[in-house]
Amino acid sequence: LQRSQQLKRPAWLALAPHRLNSGLPVNIGVLFVPQQEAWVVERMGKFHRILDPGLNFLIPLLDRIRYVQSLKEIVINVPEQSAVTLDNVTLQIDGVLYLRVMDPYKASYGVEDPEYAVTQLAQTTMRSELGKLSLDRVFRERESLNASIVDAINQASDCWGIRCLRYEIKDIHVPPRVKESMQMQVEAERRKRATVLESEGTRESAINVAEGQKQAQILASEAEKAEQINKAAGREANAMLVKARAKAEAIQLLAAALAQQHGSAAASLSVAEQYVSAFSKLAKDSNTLLLPANAGDVTNMVAQ
Repeated sequence: LQRSQQLKRPAWLALAPHRLNSGLPVNIGVLFVPQQEAWVVERMGKFHRILDPGLNFLIPLLDRIRYVQSLKEIVINVPEQSAVTLDNVTLQIDGVLYLRVMDPYKASYGVEDPEYAVTQLAQTTMRSELGKLSLDRVFRERESLNASIVDAINQASDCWGIRCLRYEIKDIHVPPRVKESMQMQVEAERRKRATVLESEGTRESAINVAEGQKQAQILASEAEKAEQINKAAGREANAMLVKARAKAEAIQLLAAALAQQHGSAAASLSVAEQYVSAFSKLAKDSNTLLLPANAGDVTNMVAQ
């Protein structure tokens, strides 16, 4: 209806409200372009140039500001959409797109509505990517899912002069029945973990008790062994001392006896008896004998 009304009006009356409705600045010859904006100028219907921020001069009537592109980062809400996962679960998911116009010329002439085109591309890419994942992986791999969507959008929007900086999933709505089953699964997993932890605690407790008993037995046996060694060493030392004292007393008694009258004769008699006793035992254990040269001279041997 508005288009038909504009066609009925004169040309100069029809263009004025169109400019006001679209928000495009009117060419008055001297223009001030704000920072982080790019104004696309057409001269006689053909692209002429892109105005830089600051003071610019245009020719009225010939030059026309056709598009105004913002070079700031643009935030677009992606509407909620339905998607089916690999295990046939229907999800309701929405997100946020962060875009920036990199080439004002391509953004103006490469696509009719850049924001709408990118939004539709994000929705279709999201559905295709969710179809490759199961429900459990959707929640675990949100970062990789966001990265895949950004890559797919950048590949398609390169010819539009737009670059997708990032994509974030806001909410994922699961059907009520699936949500209940997920809650039951979570509770079962928690009970399983509690049972496992309890059994592990019981096992570790039993192991610690057994290790304690083992160490106690080892220490007790080592203590008993050390005690026996100490006792044996004490008994042996005492026996050696008693034997040494007895030998010393015997030597003293023997010396006292030798010092008496006829002591040497008695000692000679004792040595002779021992000599005869030892000589009588020769050749009992072996056939090989080593005898002194004067074995028959008992008197000489006793004297020696």
